[in-house]
Amino acid sequence: MMNKYPVHKVAKDFKKGSKEVPSKEVMDILAQYGHPQKNHMQPLNDEQLSIVFEYLTQHNQVESFEAAPKETSKPAAQKSTQPSKQAHNKQQETVSSRVPTKKVVDTRGGGSVNLDKYDERLESFTDQRQQDRGGKEKFQNRNSQRQKGRQMGPGNKRKQEEAEKLRRLQLEIAKKAPLKVLIPDEIGVGELASRMKKTGAEVVKTLMKMGVMASLSEIIDYDTAALVAMELGCKVEKEVVVTIEEKLIDTTEDKEEDLVPRAPVVVVMGHVDHGKTSLLDYIRHANVVSGEAGGITQHIGAYQVDVKGSPVTFLDTPGHEAFTAMRARGAMVTDVAILVVAADDGIMPQTVESINHAKAADIPIIVAVNKMDKPTANPDRIMQQLTEYELVPEEWGGDTIICPISAKTGMGIDNLLDMVVLSAEMRELKANPNRSAHGTVIEARLDKGRGPVATLLVQKGTLHQGDVIIAGTAVGRVRAMTNDKGVKVTEAGPSVPVEIIGMGEVPNAGDDFHAVDDERMARELVEQRKHEHKMAQNSNTGKVTLEDLFSQIQAGEMKNLNVIVKADVQGSAEAVKASLEKLSNEEVRVRVIHCAVGAISESDVMLAATSGAVIVGFNVRPDANAKETAARTKVDMRMYRVIYDAINEIEAAMKGMLAPKFKEVELGRAEVRNVFRITGVGMVAGCYVLDGKMQRNAQMRLLRDNIVIYDGSIASLQRFKDSVKEVAAGYECGITFEKFQDIKEGDIIEAFLMEQIQV
Repeated sequence: MMNKYPVHKVAKDFKKGSKEVPSKEVMDILAQYGHPQKNHMQPLNDEQLSIVFEYLTQHNQVESFEAAPKETSKPAAQKSTQPSKQAHNKQQETVSSRVPTKKVVDTRGGGSVNLDKYDERLESFTDQRQQDRGGKEKFQNRNSQRQKGRQMGPGNKRKQEEAEKLRRLQLEIAKKAPLKVLIPDEIGVGELASRMKKTGAEVVKTLMKMGVMASLSEIIDYDTAALVAMELGCKVEKEVVVTIEEKLIDTTEDKEEDLVPRAPVVVVMGHVDHGKTSLLDYIRHANVVSGEAGGITQHIGAYQVDVKGSPVTFLDTPGHEAFTAMRARGAMVTDVAILVVAADDGIMPQTVESINHAKAADIPIIVAVNKMDKPTANPDRIMQQLTEYELVPEEWGGDTIICPISAKTGMGIDNLLDMVVLSAEMRELKANPNRSAHGTVIEARLDKGRGPVATLLVQKGTLHQGDVIIAGTAVGRVRAMTNDKGVKVTEAGPSVPVEIIGMGEVPNAGDDFHAVDDERMARELVEQRKHEHKMAQNSNTGKVTLEDLFSQIQAGEMKNLNVIVKADVQGSAEAVKASLEKLSNEEVRVRVIHCAVGAISESDVMLAATSGAVIVGFNVRPDANAKETAARTKVDMRMYRVIYDAINEIEAAMKGMLAPKFKEVELGRAEVRNVFRITGVGMVAGCYVLDGKMQRNAQMRLLRDNIVIYDGSIASLQRFKDSVKEVAAGYECGITFEKFQDIKEGDIIEAFLMEQIQV
C-alpha cells in the first residue's frame, strides 16, 4: 500500500534557510516535468516524489554537510520520528547515487529536513516493490516509468540544452561557409537559382546589374553563371557532364607502342572523262567502265590492291559535278591524292576544285598526266598550268610529283604506284588494330534483297563480324562482311574497305562509324541524335531577308546565304543559279540549295523556312498557299524579270548597299472569264474580281499557270458601258492592257501599286 504524502507535507519538510518551501513551488516543479497537480492536498507517487526530491537537491546544494546550518530544536513529532543511523546511511546512499560520485550533496537544502519521514517512505517503497515483484509486467511498467522520469530530469535537460546549442552553432558555421555550386557549360537561369538556393528574382537582379537581360527560362553560358554565383557568395565548380556518346564511344588516344604501320588510302580525283576509272581499271586488272552508265562512276568505290608487296587502298571519286560534295568528303579520309589530268585537255574547272579539296584536306598531290599515248598530248602545257595553282613540278624546283602515264597502254603506271608508296612511307602512316573499330561510311544504299548496305573504310581498330556499330543516326549489327573482291571476311583492320549488311537504316555517306559494346545504349544515342537534329532544324534556322543580310554578315552570324531559285524555263534557272553562286566571297558563300522550273509552291516556302533561305523567282509568281505561308513564316521572296536585277540586288545586299526606294503594295486579283474584241480598242478581258480591287492606271501582271506572261499597266477599266476608277471584289469588269493582246480565259490579273519607302 502506498502511504499518502500530499504536496503540502513535502513542501513543509523542505526548507530554504529558515523558510519552508511553498507548496506552489512544488506544484510548479511537477507541472514543469509533466505531472501537474490539482491542489496542494493531492498525494504524490514515488515517481513524482523522486522528481521533486532530485530537483530541490540539485538546485540547493552546499559545499559540505558541515557547512549546512544545524537545527537547535525540533518539534515533538519530528523528535519522536528521528531516523536511525542505519536508515540515515541508507538515505545518504540513495541520494549519492543521483549525483556525481565525487561530489558531496546536502540533501537538506537550505534548512532542516525530517529524515524519519523519508526513511518511512523509502521503506514503504521497498516493501511495495517486493510485493509487486511477482507481477513481471507491473515491475517492468514501473521501471520504465521510473526511467522516463529520470530522462526528463534536470540533469538530462541540461544535456539536451547543450546539444541544442551545439546544433545551432553548427548551423551558423554552415551558413557562414560558402555554398558549393556545380555549373555545366550551359544552364537555365531558374536552374541556377535552384542550385544556389536563391530566389529567381535575386539571380535575375544580379544578371541585370551585369548588363544581361534574361528571364528564368533562358539559358546562360558557364562564364556568366559563374560570375552570378560568385557575386551571390557561392563557390563555383565546373560540372563535368558525361554524355551517352562519351560513355559509349572510345575516343582515347593510342599509345605510340600500340601503333603499327597501315596501308595508305589514296583518292583518285580529276575532271570528268580524264581517265580516273580507266586508271583504276588498269591497276586492278578488272573492267568496271563497261558496266557504268555513260562512262561516269555512279558512286564512290573502294578497292585494295597489292603494289610490290605493299597494300594500297584506292578511293574512286566520281568526276561529275553533281558529286562535288562527295569528292570533298572523299579527300578528307585519304592520305595521298592522285590528280588525273588529260594531256590533251589540260586543267578544267573540276580539276581546280579537286586541287582545292586536296589542299583543304592537307594531303600531298601526285599529278598523273594521262592520255600520253595521244598525238595531241602536251605535258609541258599541263605543267605550266599547274604552276598557276601552286603545284610546281620537281623538275622545275618544286615539290609536286608529275607522272606521265597512259591508262590505255599502261605506260608509267608502275612509276606512279612507286611514287604513291614512297609518299605514304614518308608520312609514316600508323594505326592501332587492337581496339574497337572506327572509320568512315564511303557509300550506302538500300538493296531490295539485303536491306541497307554500306561500304565502310576502317581507319582505327579492327571490325569483326557480329560487332554493333553506330553511324550517324543508323545503328545495327554486322551480319556479314565482304571485301572489294566479293569474298566474305570475318574481320577488317585499318585501311581495309568492306561492304557490310545489318544496319537498321541506310547511313549517310561520309558519316563516322564506331563499333560499340552496348546495343541498347547505342539505340538510345541514335534517338538522341535524331531529336537534336530535328530541334536544330526547327529552332535554329533564323529567317534571312536581304534588308538585314549585311548586318548578319557583319555580326558573323551569316556564313552561308541559302537561296532557292525558281524560274519559268530550265535555261533561266541554271543561269540564275550559276550567276548567284559566283557572288560568294570571303565572308559569305551563296549556296543555291534548290533550283527548279515552275511557280513558287508552298513546299518551296517550307524548305526556305526550315533552311533559312531567300526565294528568288525569275518570271514566276507564288501561288495563293505559298504567299500565305511565306507571310506567316516570314520568308523573303524576290521576283525578277531581268537576271541582272537579281544579281545586282543580292550583291548590293551582301555589300550593305541595298536601299530599295519602292515596295510593292498589292491591290487585288481578277480572273479572266471571257475574251472579246472591240473595233478600235482591241482585245478586252471580261473579268471577275476575286479579291481586293482593280484600279485604273494601276500596275498589273498577267499570270498563266503562275508564270508571268505580261508585266505592264491597266489601260482602261469599265463596268458595262461606263468607265470607272475601280471595281471591288465580287463584281465583273472589262479590262484592257497597254500594248498587249495575248489574253486567254483562265488567266489571272494581279493589280498592284509601287509605293515609295520613307527613309
